[in-house]
Amino acid sequence: MKKTIVLGATPNADRYAYQAVCLLSEKGHEVIPVGIRKGNIEGILIQNGMPIIENVDTITLYINEKLQPNYYDYIFSLNPKRLIFNPGTENMALISLAKARGIEIEIGCTLVMLRIGIY
Repeated sequence: MKKTIVLGATPNADRYAYQAVCLLSEKGHEVIPVGIRKGNIEGILIQNGMPIIENVDTITLYINEKLQPNYYDYIFSLNPKRLIFNPGTENMALISLAKARGIEIEIGCTLVMLRIGIY
């Protein structure tokens, strides 16, 4: 299974990032929620700040384009194989930088990808 960071995680159950953590876990993926708010998602502790995480397969973004530049160095330091831009997070600058580093880009919804089996 793919170790996945949900960047922009929140303890608010109404948010898609929360739902993504739940569904990733339900589907058997190792999921690490990273966000600015403290809390947990179905018992999974939300990591705050920019924690060092090894062997990252995928980072799925739930932060808007304006806030993403603050995370560029962090994202690249994790050396992910894939970066998923969920609806509302599309950012051509980050896409270009990631592609130049050989990172696979997906523009789509993590929840849909998981539900239809193409994650």
